Amino acid sequence: MTTRRSRDYRGEQAESRRLLWLRIWTVLTLALGFNYVGWRWLASINWSAWWIAVPLVLAETYSIIDLTLFSLTIWRSRQRGEPPPPLDDATVDVFITTYNEPPELVLNTLQAAITISYPHQTWVLDDGDREELRAATEQLGAGYITRGDEWHGKPRHAKAGNLNNALMQTHGEFILVLDADMVADPAILDRTLGYFADEKVALVQTPQHFINVPASDPLGSQAPLFYGPIQEGKDGWGAAFFCGSNAVLRREALMDLGITGYVAATQRTVVNRLKEARGLVWRTMRRADAASAPILTKTRDAIDHALGEIGRGEPIAEVTYELQRDLHQLSHAQVGTDLAQLASDLDELGFDQSAFNIDSDEVIARLAAIDISPLNAVEAVERTLRAIDIGRSDEAQAVLPMATISVTEDMATAMRLHARGWTSVYSNETLAEGLAPEGLSVSLTQRLRWAQGTMQVFFRENPLVVRGLTLPQRMMYLSTMWSYLSGFATVVYLLAPILFLTAGVLPVNSYAAPFFLRFLPFMVANQLLFVFASRGLPTWRGQQYTLALFPVWIKACWTAAANVWAGRPLGFAVTPKANTRATSVQWGLIGWQLAASIALIISIVVGTIWLVVGHAEPIGTLINLAWVVFDLVSMSALVGAVRYRGFDASEETP
Repeated sequence: MTTRRSRDYRGEQAESRRLLWLRIWTVLTLALGFNYVGWRWLASINWSAWWIAVPLVLAETYSIIDLTLFSLTIWRSRQRGEPPPPLDDATVDVFITTYNEPPELVLNTLQAAITISYPHQTWVLDDGDREELRAATEQLGAGYITRGDEWHGKPRHAKAGNLNNALMQTHGEFILVLDADMVADPAILDRTLGYFADEKVALVQTPQHFINVPASDPLGSQAPLFYGPIQEGKDGWGAAFFCGSNAVLRREALMDLGITGYVAATQRTVVNRLKEARGLVWRTMRRADAASAPILTKTRDAIDHALGEIGRGEPIAEVTYELQRDLHQLSHAQVGTDLAQLASDLDELGFDQSAFNIDSDEVIARLAAIDISPLNAVEAVERTLRAIDIGRSDEAQAVLPMATISVTEDMATAMRLHARGWTSVYSNETLAEGLAPEGLSVSLTQRLRWAQGTMQVFFRENPLVVRGLTLPQRMMYLSTMWSYLSGFATVVYLLAPILFLTAGVLPVNSYAAPFFLRFLPFMVANQLLFVFASRGLPTWRGQQYTLALFPVWIKACWTAAANVWAGRPLGFAVTPKANTRATSVQWGLIGWQLAASIALIISIVVGTIWLVVGHAEPIGTLINLAWVVFDLVSMSALVGAVRYRGFDASEETP
């Protein structure tokens, strides 16, 4: 025991020293970066070519902000040690989500889930409603859940809807979520449930690792930087988030989200209806005569009072009931006044009022309900209030624990949990292994969906304005969302050297000593920062794809924006887990990248010719040639990706 404690202590000391040096290097890199960008803005923009000079400095500014967010992330990188012992007698549901994956793949995952050592109930959540899978699941002694008739004609919300449907039919205190291909280690619950001894922990996320990826990782499927320093850094700031699989969640926390979401949605509906009603009254008041003004004014005041009460947190049911009662009384009072005036007029004319029998409650009620101005406005308001849908009839479920605002429900759910004051844990221990796409087409579809979902959250529930998040949590979520804007910066980074080498367009005033003294130290420090932060993990492939997939990131941004702001559908494609190998080279998948690469190669040829014949500025030409070569090296990852024919274990060295 003493030896183990000494070893743990030495490990903690070594990690503390490593983190200290990493922070020192981070500060140095940021200082060099802001010095460079500050100089670029103040002294080096070539305004005669502003149309490329300004976009370039904006792209560089974007990159500095991205670096700052990354630096903030790794500042509190947290490596958790041995997990606490598991909870005693906790009830756990293991959810295996599936839609169209081959039954044999799902059953392989199911058999592993059944053998998890901690007591639990295993469920297959089949959105494909396949009878053969149901029979095989029940034969193995597991539960089978699919959608019921209540979902017919209602939004399905993809995986989030599948999970929400299952949450309403199960009762475990904790839920382990596994994708259809994620084979769990038998100890997965023993290694994660102990963190829930802290009653504020809502989520424990573990890494996703894929067993069918060669060491060269041609598709960039493994994400060692994200599932290493980045998630550890987010964990240090209390912002490690749900990644869709290999995670354990607390049911109480999810139901808290569902109930508060229901209340918030109901309040939004009521407030919007009241505002519609108030607008109706205002429009009627503008064309009403003096005799109608009093009842319309009272109606408007009653609605304003109701809005104020809701804003102060008063129960919505009570507020709307009181408002409907007040409006009913106003209608009756106005009809009664009108009838009294009519009776007086008839009396003056010598008519016998009893013959009309206009003094009864039934007559007053009927007159109050018909289209008589200004009563028609009051009745329209009452109809508006009666139409309020507090049961969420447009949804299959009134309570939606998993967030449905995005095609990637995981991040949105985690952000809402953090905003509600729940905490999360990232345990960097591989406890489940799955299958990555083995074809570029499927891989690109998967990455597009991830990016679209992230940007949907960015546009719908921007972390900078979501109530309840701490400032570091806001920055951690923003960092992930911000990274998907890189496609626009990449376009500029590709165009600038091409324009210089082929047309002599210079976006920087000069490439003299002031440029080198600022740019080179920053670039060296920046590259070394990633080396130090990654702790020797292979991150170069990820850096290549960050640049090479610029068309995917751009498409994700504009399609997500069109979906959120214009209601255009995104569509949802489940990532196939089998038979994803390409049978031929599909160069069309990387058409934009090929076009960019051809333009880069042409610029190298032209720039070299100008340099040889002496018609080019030597230093600037050499810098831009090096820049173009770097871009081409990054793009080259896609050549191997488009030619990739799938994983062959026999080719891997043991």
